[in-house]
Amino acid sequence: MAKTWYGSEYKIGVLGGGQLGRMLIQAANSLDIQLHMLDPDPQAPCAAIAHSFQNGSLLDAQTVLNFGQDKDLITVEIENVDTEALKMLVQKGVKVYPQPEILELIRDKGLQKDFYQENQIPTAPYMFWDPNNPTEIPFEFPVVHKLRTGGYDGKGVQIIKDTAGLQNSFQAPSIIEACIPFSKELSVIVARNEQGQTNCFPLVECEFNPEANLVEFLFSPAAVSSEIENKAQQIAIDIIEKLDMIGLLAVEFFLTKDNTLLVNEIAPRPHNSGHHTIEVCQSSQFEQHLRAILNLPLGSTALTQAGAMLNLIGEKGHEGPVYYEGLEEILALPGVHPHLYAKATTKPFRKMGHITITGANMQEVRQKAAIVKEKVKVISK
Repeated sequence: MAKTWYGSEYKIGVLGGGQLGRMLIQAANSLDIQLHMLDPDPQAPCAAIAHSFQNGSLLDAQTVLNFGQDKDLITVEIENVDTEALKMLVQKGVKVYPQPEILELIRDKGLQKDFYQENQIPTAPYMFWDPNNPTEIPFEFPVVHKLRTGGYDGKGVQIIKDTAGLQNSFQAPSIIEACIPFSKELSVIVARNEQGQTNCFPLVECEFNPEANLVEFLFSPAAVSSEIENKAQQIAIDIIEKLDMIGLLAVEFFLTKDNTLLVNEIAPRPHNSGHHTIEVCQSSQFEQHLRAILNLPLGSTALTQAGAMLNLIGEKGHEGPVYYEGLEEILALPGVHPHLYAKATTKPFRKMGHITITGANMQEVRQKAAIVKEKVKVISK
């Protein structure tokens, strides 16, 4: 009898043990799927709840190779991993989803942009920037300066107002994009399994914290027309099919003032813009990721109710042991669901958890979301 995908005989390894892995474990438990995690932080959010947890570098080839060689399948919750070791594991018969070559492409924003251009996927105009050999910028200021690799949670992105500003910006391989005057920032998550089945979650609308430069709120459903939503979903399907990717792909968009959709960035894993799906959709993004990489039928992504998500972000300028002020008050509100990531300490603008707010309609959701934002604070003790 063939080995089953559930139970102790099938071993799935996950590179990364942060909050995404933590919520992936919670989804896996319902299907008796056992996840084995590797993370460089011995106190990572997954450390206490994974079926097994190994402390080690995700960028050390031998560590990744040793971790993966007794696994049936490897997946990731972060792109910045040693892909050469993953390619060696594929040669040894270990399945790796998303595929190592796709991780290499997506984690380099320059290669991402080239992929969009080569495949007629709409995106903002861009150029490569070499600080040691500067050339003329063909866009009007302000422009967006992005590190090609290593950026996350708003880090690695700067708005540059003039030529002099580039001298104080990233002195590393990077890209410069035209600054798009958009009306909304949107996101859609698409899944694809080995059989080529695809399914998209409903489009969400993101509201950013300008100081932290990361998502503060998201709302689902997004306040856009069905035509815009359908087009965004079709672009997401087009991308994952042209990548020939297995797994979960988050696609972030700008919606311009003339209703044009431009792809900003993509991420090959569960994503911050999909956390609300745990309470708001028939299947969560974490369950869907597992279904996709295990070549199971994809779950329904239909909305069951309106919802919002608030990221719980560490205070500016403070770090240390964490305290969540106001949790008891918001737990008294119907349709409020806190998710704390079990991070021992907070840092400035660090994601420490999120809160999903649900309701019968978006007016009710927004009213409760405003109360939750006012009441809950992440405080370093």
